[in-house]
Amino acid sequence: MILPIVAYGHPVLREPTVEVKPDQPGLHTLIANMWETMYQKGIGLGLAAPQVNQSLRLLVLDTQQVMERMTEEEKVESGWQDDPGLKAAILNPTILSMTGGEGVEEEGCLSLPKIRVDVMRPLEIRLSFQDELFNTYEKTFVGLTARALQHEIDHLEAKLIVDYLSPLKRKLMQRKLQDIVKGKVSAEYRMLFGS
Repeated sequence: MILPIVAYGHPVLREPTVEVKPDQPGLHTLIANMWETMYQKGIGLGLAAPQVNQSLRLLVLDTQQVMERMTEEEKVESGWQDDPGLKAAILNPTILSMTGGEGVEEEGCLSLPKIRVDVMRPLEIRLSFQDELFNTYEKTFVGLTARALQHEIDHLEAKLIVDYLSPLKRKLMQRKLQDIVKGKVSAEYRMLFGS
């Protein structure tokens, strides 16, 4: 089932998330619905549980689809040649380390339609996480996958891309942000607005 995407201004996006436990009711249905929601009309690479109104440490991510479409030359130009991509449901992630320098890329967010922000992020992260069967892993990610994971994990920490803006840039964007809060925005998907 396709779920509505929670819009900027909804309180769930600023709430702390809780660890996913093996007895979490409806977990596998939620994960299946998150995949379906993320893949609708090709709208996203990742989706965090708060974006579908669930305060859980859970995200789904598919950067593999992007990497498979890129030529080797495009991968080299972007600096993502060492990134095979990742398609996974990630539970209870914790970033253990951030290395490899930093890079700036423009990012968008389903909760902030039509908003793009340049975000500086580490190029490599080491992550501890569980899969949907609660097997635990520690892995290093680079390139687009490292960036996308950091973006989604930010959601689990109640942080949004607009939090990376300078005070001046945020002030200049205030009208667009208020339009989203008020539901005065069009998106290619169903949205849930706060009150």
